[in-house]
Order: sequence, then C-alpha cells, then structure tokens
Amino acid sequence: MEKRTFLKTSLLLGVAAATSSFLESCKNAAKSATSGTVAPTLPPPKLRRTTPFELPKLTYDTAALEPHIDKMTMEIHHGRHHQAYVNNLNDAVKNTVYADYELDDIVARVTTSDADKKIRNNAGGHWNHTFFWQIMTPPAGGGGAPGGQLATAINAQFGSFDKLKEDFNNAAKGVFGSGWAWLCVGKDKGLFVSTTPNQDNPLMLTITKQVGTPILGLDVWEHAYYLKYQNKRPDYVTAFWNVINWKEVELRYEKALFG
Repeated sequence: MEKRTFLKTSLLLGVAAATSSFLESCKNAAKSATSGTVAPTLPPPKLRRTTPFELPKLTYDTAALEPHIDKMTMEIHHGRHHQAYVNNLNDAVKNTVYADYELDDIVARVTTSDADKKIRNNAGGHWNHTFFWQIMTPPAGGGGAPGGQLATAINAQFGSFDKLKEDFNNAAKGVFGSGWAWLCVGKDKGLFVSTTPNQDNPLMLTITKQVGTPILGLDVWEHAYYLKYQNKRPDYVTAFWNVINWKEVELRYEKALFG
C-alpha cells in the first residue's frame, strides 16, 4: 500500500472511530437523563429521609385570606388537593431510587421518563403547594410592595415594581391550561419571570426550560380559584397581590443570593 493511501485510510478509520465513540457517549447520556434514576450531574444526596411526607399545617386560618381567596377554596385546595399529592408521592417513591430522598432532592433529580411521571407530578405538587402557602399571608399584613435588596433588584431588572407586576400578571394569565407563574433568581443571581406547566417548577434541573430558585409563585390551576372567580383568572391574578407575604419573599431572595 502506498504511503499516501495508508495515511488516508488511517485518517478515515480514526475519524470513524471517534465519531462512533461520540455517538455512543451521546446515547449513554440520553439514557442516563431519561432512565428514571437521577440527573447525571448530581450525586446521590447525603441526607436521607426516614419518615413519610406529610401535609404541612397552614400558619393562618383557611378564612384568613378572604376576600381575595375564599375559605372553601383554601379548605379544598390545602386539605384535599395538597393532601392527595402527599399521599400519591409516598406511594410513588416506594421501591425506587427516590424512596428515602428529601423532597428538594427528588424535585432536582426527577426526569421526563415514563417511570418518573407519577413522582414528577406529585413531588412537584407537594413542593409547589408547600411553597405557595408560605409566601401568602392575611391581607392585613400582606400586599403592598417589597423592600430592601429585593426592591432594588426588581427596579434594576424590570425598571419598576409596576413593570414586574405587569410581566408576572401576563405570564400567569398566559398559562394555557394548568400551571404556575414564578419570579425566580437565576444562576447569574438576576431575577426572571417564567411559567411551568402542570406541577413542574424551575428547580427541576432536567425538565425546566429555565432553571432558577423560586421566590414567588402563583398557582393558576382552576382548582385554585374557580369557586370564587369562575373563568375570570385575571381577577384572581390581580387579587393575589393583596396576600403576598413580602417578608417571606425577601428572605427567600436573600437566601438565593447568599445561601
């Protein structure tokens, strides 16, 4: 074989081998990402859960958010819907890699695989609702506008608090079907508004389009507002601003910044 032919053949074989290796790596990465185990970039958590998930107690009465969110909605939303997510999650994680994971660890690692579907929906439902109850407070102590570093960050990112409200409201009203609207802190420590479908949230690393730490969120599933507002979701979205616990939101913002 001529030297030129030999070199050409060797080069082609080398390229073919490298391409094959690259494709195999991609295939394995794809399998890992959808295998229903853990996100490939995250090691198994060190903390292990030893008790079943439980429905968190509200820090206020179910009638305390009226007239903006009515008592019956709160009773059904918290006592039935959220309880169902808790019950279903405890059942779904049995005999899986998530069996003794804490909630945050499940949410971060859950995938789009069919094997993870029930866990994804119910872990998201449990996390989202636990968060939702905490960032609301009775209107006597809620509403208004944030202060401190969060207010400064909002003005820097959105231009004004009113512009944030406009962007958030449009996002919440624009969710097709069921889902959530969020105000989050991104990897760059900047603020952004986003939405997720169903019970997904911005902490789901292998699922969400924009990863971030939620500091404010609004449930726009119909069960969150239909008894009072029927099909008038915009009215519910507007009313939400009267029961926001800005002190809690500010604490979450600071924690997202500094840990």
